[in-house]
Amino acid sequence: MKDLEWRHLKGLYQVYTTGQTRLKLANNQYVNQILIKQKRLLKFKSGNHDILEKTNGFDQYFEKELLKSYAYFETFFTNSGIESDARKTFSEDDIKTLLFIYNNKNELKKSLTTEYTFSANVFKKGSKYLTNKPSLKNAVLHLLAIDQFPEKDPKNNLWRLVVDCPNPRAIVLCENLACLRVPFQYKENGIELWYVGGNNTAPLNDISEEKFALPIYYFCDWDYNGLAIYSRIKKILHEKEIQIKILQPLSLDQALPVQMQHHDSKWKNKPFSGLNINDFNQEQIEIINKLIISDAWIEEESMDLLELLGIPSE
Repeated sequence: MKDLEWRHLKGLYQVYTTGQTRLKLANNQYVNQILIKQKRLLKFKSGNHDILEKTNGFDQYFEKELLKSYAYFETFFTNSGIESDARKTFSEDDIKTLLFIYNNKNELKKSLTTEYTFSANVFKKGSKYLTNKPSLKNAVLHLLAIDQFPEKDPKNNLWRLVVDCPNPRAIVLCENLACLRVPFQYKENGIELWYVGGNNTAPLNDISEEKFALPIYYFCDWDYNGLAIYSRIKKILHEKEIQIKILQPLSLDQALPVQMQHHDSKWKNKPFSGLNINDFNQEQIEIINKLIISDAWIEEESMDLLELLGIPSE
């Protein structure tokens, strides 16, 4: 999806199946700038700008870029019991997060947090994000089968959230939840995803060595917190005589300034920012030093996990 709300994707599917739609799609930047103006895959009906019609090439584009996501999300709405009509203004990220909650609801309920903590940790858009979106909050409560969030946070947050696949070729430990929200492309490529990042590394102490017979990788933000967590995980697994490799960015093109909203990981005023330099190879050390010098970081979500694993895209 390309920053599409569910109503936009629903409307594009209507175009795909019927050839046209009356839904107001042109107010979406992606639909207007890319599908209408740039690629000319959609056009307004002659004499009636209330109707959008498809042109030659639309079906092929939709099948390649959007159909799999639409089918995946539509199945989710059907199975979860959440109404999926085109009036829903759930964003792409909202739907991905609802999917994540649906797939991990039993584990999430074991250490259920307050609404503010849940909003900040799971939606990553601030502690009041759910409060300001009541329909989204109601969908979350429905998925978790609860009436309200608890008033206090639990003392321990010991989630180990796993996206299993039938024949895994590798395990990737993720610092953030992004990949686990829509994991079908990783499952199709034999990648088993685990969320044990942040302050949530304790469950690794209780996992049997048999679980780690496959190659193990760590996928994270390249900032102080993400790299420090990698060192903690590497130490835990070293004690089990298990090796883990960090997935490193292919370039610094996507680097962001450390001083930005909603990012609270800062480099330390210490040699190598106080990180354990022995946990990184020479190439990784050079990348980290460049980030420290430029006071920048690389977000996990800006990197292509399959590309970093050497798996060609379809």
